[in-house]
Amino acid sequence: MEPAGLEPAEMEPAREAEEPPGSPALPAEAPQGGPPAAALSGEGALPGRERERERGRRGAGAPGSAGRAARGRARRAPGRRSGTESARRPGVTVDSSKAKTSLEALKISLRQLRWKEFPFGRRLPCDIYWHGVSFHDSNIFSGQVNKFPETHAIVTMARQWHNYCIRFKSQKMFSFIDSSDQSAFPAGMTETVRKITLSRAMRTMRDLFPLEYNFYPRSWILPEELPLFVAEVRTMKDSNPSWKPTFIVKPDGGCQGDGIYLIKDPSDIRLTGSIQSRPAVVQEYICKPLLVDKLKFDIRLYVLLKSLEPLEIYIAKDGLSRFCTEPYQEPTLKNLHQVFMHLTNYSLNIHSGNFIHSASANTGSKRTFSSILCRLSSRGADVKKLWSDIISLVIKTIIALTPELKVYYQSDIPAGKPGPTCFQILGFDILLMKDLKPVLLEVNANPSMRIEHEQELSPGVFENVPSPVDEKVKVAVIRDTLRLVDPQKKKRKDTQCQSPEQAPGASEEPPDAAPSPEAALPSLCLKQVFPKYARHFSYLRLVDRVAALFIRFLGVKGTTKLGPTGFRTFIRNCKLSNSNFSMAAVDILYIDITRRWNSMGIDHKESGSPGMCLQAFVEAFFCLAQKKYKALPLHKQVLSLLELCECRLAALHGKRLVWGCGLAQPRGALRAAGTAPGPGPARPHGPQVLRLQKSSHQLRALMCRDRTGS
Repeated sequence: MEPAGLEPAEMEPAREAEEPPGSPALPAEAPQGGPPAAALSGEGALPGRERERERGRRGAGAPGSAGRAARGRARRAPGRRSGTESARRPGVTVDSSKAKTSLEALKISLRQLRWKEFPFGRRLPCDIYWHGVSFHDSNIFSGQVNKFPETHAIVTMARQWHNYCIRFKSQKMFSFIDSSDQSAFPAGMTETVRKITLSRAMRTMRDLFPLEYNFYPRSWILPEELPLFVAEVRTMKDSNPSWKPTFIVKPDGGCQGDGIYLIKDPSDIRLTGSIQSRPAVVQEYICKPLLVDKLKFDIRLYVLLKSLEPLEIYIAKDGLSRFCTEPYQEPTLKNLHQVFMHLTNYSLNIHSGNFIHSASANTGSKRTFSSILCRLSSRGADVKKLWSDIISLVIKTIIALTPELKVYYQSDIPAGKPGPTCFQILGFDILLMKDLKPVLLEVNANPSMRIEHEQELSPGVFENVPSPVDEKVKVAVIRDTLRLVDPQKKKRKDTQCQSPEQAPGASEEPPDAAPSPEAALPSLCLKQVFPKYARHFSYLRLVDRVAALFIRFLGVKGTTKLGPTGFRTFIRNCKLSNSNFSMAAVDILYIDITRRWNSMGIDHKESGSPGMCLQAFVEAFFCLAQKKYKALPLHKQVLSLLELCECRLAALHGKRLVWGCGLAQPRGALRAAGTAPGPGPARPHGPQVLRLQKSSHQLRALMCRDRTGS
């Protein structure tokens, strides 16, 4: 059941390239004037008028000492500063020393934006740090990073912050540290989108909302769920003898098609020693995909997770379509091993003799998604509904992943601690079925941003050749991601808000000011889908609220596992125990679920450490909801228990606030408020407060006992 109202309307044509038919009608940007996009070359060349202004800014008319004197007079007279000089404000600085394979696309983007690149790093902090694979640098305490920090990097970040402060004690050095924005993202993005973690998150959401999460294939975790997988397949075959399924086995930490193979029966799983050390996911194989030119293909869409709290998601209007290199046939025992027919991974098919390097957007083995949409539109397909379904798939997937990310957040970068603000580009791999229903294959934390490919000139001799299709899509994604996180925009807005109001008709920029580089750029290729469509999906965020309870009762900062005392405090504060569910039963529930989840060994961050992980707490919460509300469906059971817990915790918090204020008030203030004097401690007065009165030692005992849940 898809939320109503997501069918996108027509979009204005993009100035950089024609938008895909039926592109989502998302928030439109402010009108941008200036020259068309054609005036902006990929090499960062300036138009003729801009070159003249640039020569003027360099003092072309005042050579030698006269030119230096003229520039000195201009600096000494800021009130008479011209528009061209006012345009010379400090640019955005980007550290590209760790960009790796995304370096070329990043360089082109920075030239188009006219930002300052530091390819070998910089002694002073930069505005943005661009990492190609993952964020491991624990010496970054400000600015923005395009990756979530990895878990082991954060362990040393807090320790090195003290040394950093000792090395740079002067106020001048501290002025470079931007500590105003502490909404840094959590660690563990790579772990969160691993195949096993993703499958568990999607299974939890499917248990709650079966119809909304039917876009992800049924999955089983190996080796722990192998008996369950065998039993379920046998049951389904007995009930339907004509059912001849195919399954695909994917290693948990695999990438680029490594270790993937197809099977027809559970007995075909390769039970070697590596399956224990390298867990895997087995999924139902999509046997009837949409074909183009008799070839199977998938879609790589780029999604920007700009903010976690509040959640902010952008989707690129164009992506890549990656084709197999052999005509597709439904899987049989004879063709299961033909990877060029069944697997769409670019890293595999590039080794096929039939691979065609694309010279244009609509030919070859890698094409733009917009070219596929144009082809489908010409056949009468409803591409608007297809875009609506893709938007829904992306939002629902990220909603399923955010609870785990928030747990990593409170653990690795607690509120008030120094750290950079993070964002991340994710790669969604989507397969289209014959009826144009999108199916999620996997999510990549580090999608390739390489814009060239290797071409073999002679045996053993390779050369990097530009890929026009990759450059068209990936440069736009990187450039517009940088535009969205531009730190100068926030500073300019803050300056405009603090400056006095201008007189009517007064312009913000002098008439002879040079147009900003932003005016010459094409419209954004990244369009916001959340929170724009938040009202359609807010009912799905139940696990997110369960994670908030989990974080509240963790107690010790820096951990991601809930101890037995924290779990008992949660039960006690929410008043979930009764004559039918004693505290002894609570302890048994905690031990059983925690022991089983810890034996799975799926927690990469604190493997081997005692305690209840988030997934185990979610299971325990579902169990409590089913015990308390037996007649309701699961999602209503969980919602009812959530509302009960949140209400009781809010009431407890209100009691503490009332008594905290009452005990802290001086005796004179209470006497003025009408409290009768007495030999004992002053107490609040009034019928509502009297109902909450307890002795002072009882109050202190209550607060000490429930401190973990506060």
